[in-house]
Amino acid sequence: MNIKIIRSKKRKKTISARLVNDEIVLRVPAHLTLQQEKDAVEKLVGRIEKSRIRNKLNSEDELKKRADLLNRRYFDGRLKVTSIKYVTNQNFRYGSCTSVDGTIRISYTISKMPSWVQDYVIIHELAHLLQSNHSKTFWELVNQYELAERARGYLMGYEKKVGK
Repeated sequence: MNIKIIRSKKRKKTISARLVNDEIVLRVPAHLTLQQEKDAVEKLVGRIEKSRIRNKLNSEDELKKRADLLNRRYFDGRLKVTSIKYVTNQNFRYGSCTSVDGTIRISYTISKMPSWVQDYVIIHELAHLLQSNHSKTFWELVNQYELAERARGYLMGYEKKVGK
């Protein structure tokens, strides 16, 4: 992806980034050092890339289809999922669930993992629609998934590798 940097004497503090066609256009204050500019470019380009990945993942609606299938298979289709989306702002959790309104958010890092690990994370969050805690009943629901223990091991190994 091309990056275009525009230095402006009018800009004093803020840096903006926009995706224009297939080019990232950054507007930066003219007084920035080359290192400050480089740091800002890395940060903003990273945000734009995450946003593009998230939007692409969510546009295909695969996550909703997968959650519906797992809901039918493991919960007899009785769960009401209002929305399930990949997000890029969850750095320390793989997923989260707001059981009151049926909203589930899955970290986009999960999209890069094997499908059986993705299924485990989805089932974990689906189970929170019935049990909003990590009680014995909750774990019984999650452990219906035959690869639950294996997936937890995979995630522990991943955490160790990336230093979570």
